Amino acid sequence: MAKETIEALIEGGKATAAPPLGPALGPTGINIGQVVAEINKKTADFKGMKVPVKVIIEKETKEFTIEIGTPPAAALIKKEAGVPKGASNPLAEKDADLLIEQIIKISNMKQDALLGNSTKTRVKEIVGTCQSMGILVEGMPAVDALKAIDEGKFDEKIKSGKTELSEEEKKHLEEEKQRLAAEMESRRKEFEAQAKVILKEMKDDPRKSRKRMIEVGIPMPIINELAPAEDKAK
Repeated sequence: MAKETIEALIEGGKATAAPPLGPALGPTGINIGQVVAEINKKTADFKGMKVPVKVIIEKETKEFTIEIGTPPAAALIKKEAGVPKGASNPLAEKDADLLIEQIIKISNMKQDALLGNSTKTRVKEIVGTCQSMGILVEGMPAVDALKAIDEGKFDEKIKSGKTELSEEEKKHLEEEKQRLAAEMESRRKEFEAQAKVILKEMKDDPRKSRKRMIEVGIPMPIINELAPAEDKAK
């Protein structure tokens, strides 16, 4: 059967029969109200975000399917965590903390793009992405959260499918975010002081000082900021 595809960029949960969708769907003869309702159902978790939508229509039967494009998992994690980017050194820095409900929400949003065939396995995929971004899960490093998931600690919450946070939970996360920011600032000052000592002790050989800073674990952004300009060029 012949098919026609209508594409549009829609704000999550806010599709209407108005432009750009309505005028494009009108000539196809399908039930626009049903299409709008289905799109809003599928994009409900994307509130505040623009998502690409495809409406694939069977010309003869007027049956349709909806395909929703989604941002990368990392972008959804950053939005949920309220941070502009992941940690520059994920092993040493932790930017934010997410609750398992938020992880479930993201896994639902990315369901069609993930490999897992169950909510639990898809949740683990999202936690794996958190690990590479320096994002804590339930107050613990992502690698520990993965172990907790395997041990069944979050089975009840995953089974419930709960994704909305209470006001108390939101307050806790904001306080945790501020605590982590203060902790990161303190660690940054420690790294800067350590780097300056190395630079002073090895001022006659900038290349060795740079190598030494890397060896002791000073993050590269700080090394690049403090290392001599001529050394960076080399």
